[in-house]
Amino acid sequence: MDQPQAINADRQGRDARYAMWLSLIVGVAMLAGKMGAYLFTGSSAIFSDAAESVVHVVAVAFAVFSLWLSTRPAVSKFQYGYERITFFSAGFEGAMIMLAAGSIVATTIQRWRRGLVLENLGNGVALIVAAGLLNAALGWYLLRIGGRSHSLILEADGKHVLTDSWTSFGVVGGLLLVMLTGWKPFDPLIALGVAANILWSGSRLLWNSIRGLMDYSDPKVGHQIRQRLDAICEELGLQYHGVRFRTTGFRQIIELHLLFPYSMPLGEAHRLATLVENRLTVDLDMPTEVTTHLESLEDHSEVHRREHYTGRPE
Repeated sequence: MDQPQAINADRQGRDARYAMWLSLIVGVAMLAGKMGAYLFTGSSAIFSDAAESVVHVVAVAFAVFSLWLSTRPAVSKFQYGYERITFFSAGFEGAMIMLAAGSIVATTIQRWRRGLVLENLGNGVALIVAAGLLNAALGWYLLRIGGRSHSLILEADGKHVLTDSWTSFGVVGGLLLVMLTGWKPFDPLIALGVAANILWSGSRLLWNSIRGLMDYSDPKVGHQIRQRLDAICEELGLQYHGVRFRTTGFRQIIELHLLFPYSMPLGEAHRLATLVENRLTVDLDMPTEVTTHLESLEDHSEVHRREHYTGRPE
């Protein structure tokens, strides 16, 4: 990594850490405000919003740790570093969201069966509106920083925060309906709708975590990689095959085979391979690590065929 790239990566890392700590601080403040609104009103819908904030604070605390760990250098026992902790973080946040949804459903039904008692709805609505607006701004900021730094942790947290803001606005809508019509069941019905929404959000995060841990290869990313490889190799007069790639949550790791004339000196082939690696790293709009395998153009098919049948190189 050259000096400008190193400086840019360092700045992105600082931005990501700042955004994560900001999310945690705001999350604690939002939890306090929503719990206050719930105590004022006794609203099941507000309780559902506060329950999601509890999950958010726990999940963000784990995400702060994950972000710190993911930037630690590789060691002898973890030679590829710790970046894949990002998928565990996203999965943990998704699982916690789904747990919150179950808690909301159970509590709402229980309170509905006991009888609905609501009071001070005006004060509760004001607090939830303020929380929703603040969370919307924070969610947009987290997604912007997460996209710029290619951080799955920040993007997952940003999506969670935005979901939290939409939850708050849904709760406000339900409480306004109660205030306008006097029909109290609007409150638990909105709470159940909130639970369904955050269950969907949590399942999406959990699925993204599973895809990352299973080394899912995004076709759009693959198209971009091959498009750049085609251009680079055409310019250098090379051929390639066997492209594989995966993401760690922060960067792409790409492997490919480059084909050279059998008579080309090893030093020249290595020089061209290094040039391909460097060019591909710069050309892609994401942090990238490229590993190339050098083969002779004339007999690589025969070599691979022998390896396929014998299970070992000749």
